[in-house]
Amino acid sequence: MNAKSKCKPADLAILGGEALFAQKLPAGQVNIPEWERFEKISTGIFERKYYSNHGPLAQEFEERLIALFGTKHACTVTNATIGLALASKISGLKPGDRVIVPAFTFAATVQALTWAGLIPVFCDVDPLTHTMTAQTAAPLLNGPDSREIRAILGVHLWGNACDIESLDALAREHGLLLFFDAAHAVGCTHKGISFGNFGACEVFSFHAAHALNSTEGGCVATNDDELAERVRNIRSSYGRHATVPIPVNANGRFSEMQAAFGLLSLEDFPENCARNARRFHAYADGLKAVPGLRFLQASPGERHNHQYVILEVDEKDFGLCRDDLARILNAENVSARGHFMPGMHRCPPYRDRFPQYVHALPVTDRLCERVMQLPSGQIVTDEHIAGICALVRFVHEHAEELSKALQA
Repeated sequence: MNAKSKCKPADLAILGGEALFAQKLPAGQVNIPEWERFEKISTGIFERKYYSNHGPLAQEFEERLIALFGTKHACTVTNATIGLALASKISGLKPGDRVIVPAFTFAATVQALTWAGLIPVFCDVDPLTHTMTAQTAAPLLNGPDSREIRAILGVHLWGNACDIESLDALAREHGLLLFFDAAHAVGCTHKGISFGNFGACEVFSFHAAHALNSTEGGCVATNDDELAERVRNIRSSYGRHATVPIPVNANGRFSEMQAAFGLLSLEDFPENCARNARRFHAYADGLKAVPGLRFLQASPGERHNHQYVILEVDEKDFGLCRDDLARILNAENVSARGHFMPGMHRCPPYRDRFPQYVHALPVTDRLCERVMQLPSGQIVTDEHIAGICALVRFVHEHAEELSKALQA
C-alpha cells in the first residue's frame, strides 16, 4: 500500500488498515559499510592477535579524528557516556561540587556527573535552539546552591552549538570550568571552527545511530595537554604518553574492532552527511505547507552532519499532539519518537533528590511534549520520504476525525 491509497482515516494501520511500509524504517542512521571492506580491515586484527589496549587501528582512528576536529588530542573511549564520566572525574572537580547542566538532554549527560560524584543543577533551554544559554544559566549562579557550583556542562543538540561564547564569558566571570557534551556534533562547525576546540574539552559519540559510528564508542577531544594525559591514564594504562595523577582508575578502552568500523565510517562520512542533508531538505520541502510543524534547521553557513531530522509538533495548529502523530506513524512502520522524555529533572532519582526543579523548567517540559524525530540514514530513500510526507499531510487533513477515533 502507498500513501495515495489512504483515502479515508480507516485506511490507516492504527485503525485497522495495511501499514504503509512492509518493514520498519529506523529513526537512527544505521550506516553500515560493505562487508568486503570490513572483512579486509578486520583481517589484520586476527593476524596481529591484538584486540584492545590501544592498538594500531585505534591509534590511526585517533589521528584521523584529530585531523577532522583540528584539535591537539582526540582520546577514544568505549562510549560517550564513559567519556563524559571520565571528563567529569579528571577536570579538577571534587565530589559534591555542583554543575549546571540542561535538563533537556540524554540521560547519560547527567548520569555521568552522578558517577563522578558531582551534583547537577538543572537549567532550562532556549525554545528556538533547544540548548542552554547564558541567560538560562545565569540565574542559577544567584540561587541557594550557587556557592557550590564549580562548572557548566553545555550540550550541543542536533549538530548545532549551544551558546558557546556567552557561556564562556559567564564561566570566566565566575571562575567555572566549562566543558561540552558534543555527542550530536561530530564533523560540525561553529563560526567555522570544528567542534572539539571549545571549552576545556568536548565529548563525542560514535554510536551506531550516528553519522560517524564505530558501532559504539566515543572520544574526549581537547587542546589541553594535561587533561588529555589524564584521560589516557584513567581510561587504561595503555596509550598514555606520560604518567600523571588521576583520582581513580577505570576501563574505557576503545577496541580494535570498534576502530576498524570507525575508520570505514570516516571514509564514508562526507558522503553520508551529504545524503543526510538531501533527506532533511526533502522532508522540509515535503512538509513546509503543513501548519503546526517546525523543523530544526542547521546553523547557516556551518558544516553539519544532518544526522537528525527533528521537528516540533504544535497540537493547536497541526490538529493532533506529537504523541498521537507518533502513534499513527509507528503503526505504518515509520519510527517516529520523542526525545528526552521526560526531562532529566523529572527522571528518577533526580526528581526525588531535587524537587525544586520539577516545575521550574517550562521550556524543557514543553519540548518534551512536542519534539519528534523522523527516520533518516542509509536505508531511507526518496520514495520513503515522499510517502512519509504524504502520510503526515493526510493525517493533518483528517486530524479532527482522527482525534475522535483515537480517543474512542
